[in-house]
Amino acid sequence: MSIDARLAELGITLPAAAAPVAAYVPAVEVNGLLHISGQIALKDGQLMTGRLGEDRDLDYGVEAARACGLNLIAQMKAALGGDLDRVERIVKLGAFIASAPGFTDQPKIANGASELMVAVFGEAGKHARSAVGVPVLPLGAAVEIDAIVQVRPAA
Repeated sequence: MSIDARLAELGITLPAAAAPVAAYVPAVEVNGLLHISGQIALKDGQLMTGRLGEDRDLDYGVEAARACGLNLIAQMKAALGGDLDRVERIVKLGAFIASAPGFTDQPKIANGASELMVAVFGEAGKHARSAVGVPVLPLGAAVEIDAIVQVRPAA
């Protein structure tokens, strides 16, 4: 099954790939690895803000991480000329979670993106990961996630 068919089966419509907000590019492909810049939690065009354990709860954080995951897939699609079937493996996700002091559920938050990758890419969606608590993220985002993805050469 193609990845686009899998997305449709899951009822997922990808957002448009977000344009960079500073001096960087959204993705760089080098030697079969696609490095995707951090994607903040944009859902339906709205930024998901706040700090987990302070003004946001676990469910909100999981949903924010899932939104980051959708934005990562949208960036993959844009960088690969629309062909998500070129994705061979999600290699690594780096999750940054805006957290109050004492908040220690960053791995549970990051699961929002990790579980999405497995749902969409199957076995190839299983990846290494970091989940790090930080005091603040750009634009007040609740979560930001970057990725390294192994890709097949273009046909």
